[in-house]
Amino acid sequence: MSTFRAALLGTVLAIGGAVAADAAVIVNSAIGGAPTAVGVTRDNFDNLAPGSSGVFARSGYTLTITPGAQVASGNVGGQYAAPVLSGANGNGFGSPDQPDGVNATPYLTSGSTGSVAASAITFSFSAPQSYLGVLWGSVDAYNSILFYSGATLLATVTGNDVNAVIPNGSQAADGTAYVNLSASNAASAFDRVVFRSSQFAFEFDNVAFAPFVPTGVPVPASLALLGMGLLGLVAARRRPAHA
Repeated sequence: MSTFRAALLGTVLAIGGAVAADAAVIVNSAIGGAPTAVGVTRDNFDNLAPGSSGVFARSGYTLTITPGAQVASGNVGGQYAAPVLSGANGNGFGSPDQPDGVNATPYLTSGSTGSVAASAITFSFSAPQSYLGVLWGSVDAYNSILFYSGATLLATVTGNDVNAVIPNGSQAADGTAYVNLSASNAASAFDRVVFRSSQFAFEFDNVAFAPFVPTGVPVPASLALLGMGLLGLVAARRRPAHA
């Protein structure tokens, strides 16, 4: 193989590898924040019975709550505490809008994998998503959100990614943040999200999500066109010159 063709092949392979680069989720959070994406579907779980777990069909996704995760209401010492709304981030979640203050409606809590190994809350979406918003209460470093595409783990976001803006574990208004999580590129679009915590507990409410919408030429096709163009350059380079 000529040096030119070897370099050409190396260039095409390198570009292909870049497409499969590490997928990531961009985290933006703020006390009193709200969903940042447009055209979101919102869910506040108000029609679920406190204390319940199981599988629930929701708008755009299936919600699976595995014991000891559950739908919660109010506070239970040592297990869970209600998130605190602020900055009118209850607007659009329910009718009438939820007021600022301690959340008086049902919310979700992950339980503890330290107590029940399989404790988790899973959102299985009917289509790939590019955005997820969560009202995350009393954020703890041991809370985790795992993003998947099929069986592939794309990214893990923990309380440490949010604690830069709020105190760790505070159950007051300064301990609840609205957290906006966005896929950084097409490769990181997700269709399943798992909430879990190694200790009590991960409390959240007012989830918003938005689907991934492809734009432009799909990446595989663009790579194919690029490869064909570069191979054309090889052919032109080898063609005999005319007198």
